[in-house]
Amino acid sequence: MLISEVYTVATVRKTITLTDKQDGWIKAQIDAGHYTNDSEYIRDLIRREQERSAAIEAVRAALIEGEASGEPGPFDADVFRQRMLASHG
Repeated sequence: MLISEVYTVATVRKTITLTDKQDGWIKAQIDAGHYTNDSEYIRDLIRREQERSAAIEAVRAALIEGEASGEPGPFDADVFRQRMLASHG
């Protein structure tokens, strides 16, 4: 027996104001076949910004972790290079 689940996503209608130039840009993206309508384009921009923000937050967290890990030890570039060549060719 096959059971399918249907997920619905709640949506909210928003009204936004754009300049003529911005509206023209969106229309050009739609005309080029990249998007089917204005809403799809705006949602894609938001998704990409969410991904970018998450990536920036991951870098910030890594920097904080690195700073909290203590003082750095000495670094020998020649030893590092030899180790990389040995393990990666």
